[in-house]
Amino acid sequence: MLDQPADHILPPTGDTQSTGHRPVLPRETLELLAPRAGGRYIDGTFGGGGHARAILEASAPDGRLLAIDADPAAVARARLLAAANPGRLAVAPGNFRDIVPLARAAGFDPADGVLLDLGVSSFQLDQAERGFSFRFSGPLDMRFNPLTGPSAADIVNSYPAQELAQLLFEFGEEPKARRIARAIERERQATPITTTDRLAAIIERAVGGRRGKAIHPATRTFQALRIAVNQELEALRQGLAGAIALLAPGGRMVVISFHSLEDRIVKSVLRREASGCVCPPETPVCVCGHQPQLRLLTRRPVEATPEEAADNPRSRSAKLRAAERLP
Repeated sequence: MLDQPADHILPPTGDTQSTGHRPVLPRETLELLAPRAGGRYIDGTFGGGGHARAILEASAPDGRLLAIDADPAAVARARLLAAANPGRLAVAPGNFRDIVPLARAAGFDPADGVLLDLGVSSFQLDQAERGFSFRFSGPLDMRFNPLTGPSAADIVNSYPAQELAQLLFEFGEEPKARRIARAIERERQATPITTTDRLAAIIERAVGGRRGKAIHPATRTFQALRIAVNQELEALRQGLAGAIALLAPGGRMVVISFHSLEDRIVKSVLRREASGCVCPPETPVCVCGHQPQLRLLTRRPVEATPEEAADNPRSRSAKLRAAERLP
């Protein structure tokens, strides 16, 4: 990846081959984040650690990285990598929505770069017991941190049909949300819905099966439940604001999203913070006093090349946006 002495090449943080975990847009991420020796960087979503290892390599020999993740399994992987790189990698268990207090506690304020690779990791998708995927039979959980908060099963079995339909429409952009919600309500009256495969089967029956459709009919529902369980969109808004506040002048932020709801938020926040006046168009004179904090590095989202998309299917929906903190 980068021409570094052998002692800077970092060990893997888990069995990445068997899980199929590979970082998305790795070359583009490094080019736009531009890590350098002596810099301080934050990976707000450590996951499988692919991006983190690349940042450490690019910032050798003395660049430092803070790894944040809410998933205890990801935190354990990060600590393995930290043990192999003493003094260069700090680990902070937690959600990136709390990036400011986590960074300040670890001595990473200000930071020269922040990376947010959103969504669910391959490790989480490939573990049936985490309940993120309908490809396996497992408990209907979906929590990034399985030790805290309500699970997807709690939502599915307790929300009134109207609220459940609103959730599926808002977070999953599911056009058949009402039909699916009514089917869930009927089924749970007989027996609580507690497994991924049962929920997927209920959705298939409700919408008439897959019948050659490009995506499984349960895909949008599972996305909506995961977003709701982990409060992902609110966490994203808070994390973006915190990351901007932490950046040193000239520091860079790279955000990789995987669906339109995330990308719209990222696009809106970055464009607003790269603008001067943000008054409504009908306001004759600026009264907001807003000053730009960022310079956009990507006018359009960066997407995977056809080669990467073929080699790493997870990259097909990825959109990368980046910005630099102004002096």
